[in-house]
Amino acid sequence: MREEERLVTSTTDIAETEAENILRPKSMDGYVGQNKVKDNLAVFIAAAKMRGDALDHVLLYGPAGLGKTTLAHIIAAELGTQIKITSGPAIERAGDLAAILTNLNENDVLFIDEIHRLNHNVEEILYPAMEDFTLDFIIGKGPSAKNVQLPLPKFTLVGATTRAGMLSSPLRDRFGVICRLETYSDAELTEIVERSAKKLNINIEHDAAQEIAKRSRGTPRIANRLLRRVRDYSIVKGHDTILRSDSDMCLKMLGIDALGLDATDINMLKAMADKFNGGPCGLETIAATINEDANTIEDVYEPYLLQIGFIARTPRGRILLKKGYEHIGLKMPAGKAEQISMFTSTAEEENAE
Repeated sequence: MREEERLVTSTTDIAETEAENILRPKSMDGYVGQNKVKDNLAVFIAAAKMRGDALDHVLLYGPAGLGKTTLAHIIAAELGTQIKITSGPAIERAGDLAAILTNLNENDVLFIDEIHRLNHNVEEILYPAMEDFTLDFIIGKGPSAKNVQLPLPKFTLVGATTRAGMLSSPLRDRFGVICRLETYSDAELTEIVERSAKKLNINIEHDAAQEIAKRSRGTPRIANRLLRRVRDYSIVKGHDTILRSDSDMCLKMLGIDALGLDATDINMLKAMADKFNGGPCGLETIAATINEDANTIEDVYEPYLLQIGFIARTPRGRILLKKGYEHIGLKMPAGKAEQISMFTSTAEEENAE
């Protein structure tokens, strides 16, 4: 199954952007969850406004779909400034970044999504811009070349990434505020579903909202996507209110089980059990077996299976854990528990070192 066809993927596409904008909260008060991040940002934003200065540069990191883009918009709204939006892959040349920076106004927010994918040459331009609010560039070539510094208005860079470890140290060190976003609880997701339903002018039973939340893999983006699909099902059934039975039947029809796993997740678990005796098996081997891209498995499918304790990573490869066996209706082979314990102990020792 292609990633864009999955309902429970945390990535998004252009077609979903408009729907997400409608549901996106506009203030800290309307933003559900991430309380520690919100409390910290509220203090820093208030201090920046009292100083009459730009907010320190902010790095937001965590899994996709948790609200990093929404927080960037809220930061700009709370500061009372404009936000300019771009992404790492979109800035191909240093000149592209220079054009963006020179068009900023005082205290504006520049949001760069997927900042870990910035070109190295672009990063070099960004360093003095973040630190000294200057744009350094060279005019001419050879012996006659000279370095010119162009002053920039003070601005706040908000960077978002799902892979903080891929950021270079010089770039990461220039962020004054670093916030990690965590996955959401079922209670928080239920509140998000009910809030989104109001914005879409939909009536929904609390139990129905809870059912959608439980299958959303801790991710608001998935919760809102499932809500829209359940809404469609409820309308076709002629219901004025989304019922618990609507949520159950629609999500079952879509192949999403009680934990939010779909056919791709189940295929991966079954392949590990049936073809590799529970592992350890390499990522590339799993990818070839289920006909999926290895990077997609690592970035999209695997994180949630790791989070709920169905699989584990070890130095020798991925292994299927007891919960994973049970979920697909199989019993863990005799002696497998001791083998898994050995592998996981080795992994923990290597991580400690």
